[in-house]
Amino acid sequence: MGLRSSELAASAGVNPQTLRYYERRGLLEEPTRSLGGHRLYPSPEAVTVLRVIKAAQRLGFTLDEIAELLDIGTHRHPPARRSRGLQERAASKLAEVEAKIEDLHVVADTLRAAQAAGCDDLIDCEANPNCPLPFADLAHGASPPSAAQG
Repeated sequence: MGLRSSELAASAGVNPQTLRYYERRGLLEEPTRSLGGHRLYPSPEAVTVLRVIKAAQRLGFTLDEIAELLDIGTHRHPPARRSRGLQERAASKLAEVEAKIEDLHVVADTLRAAQAAGCDDLIDCEANPNCPLPFADLAHGASPPSAAQG
């Protein structure tokens, strides 16, 4: 006997609509049905899959990436391929996160410089050549300079 949707959702800490969404996305296998038509999920396996999905999302993986990782993790691939898939994707995700952290440091430095310069009006500040906020650069998609550069 399996868990009904509401039981599984409560066990994994997700919304019942999340279960149906994950089914449609292919992240969660379609459950069997009870005689009354209720979805019945395999107890420990479905809870584990949901917890893995949520943990992977917290690590920054998209649902498409998670679907690929779940597919690699199934027994359809030899063990060497499974670990390479996760290792490669984790290294790539780590590089993305580290790049975002660097970008956030630049943003924080620029905002500190704006505070130190006493900028109170965005329009006036944009027209001021001494303003540390790089409005022109940002409007064109460039990264803001660090406060140390300005």
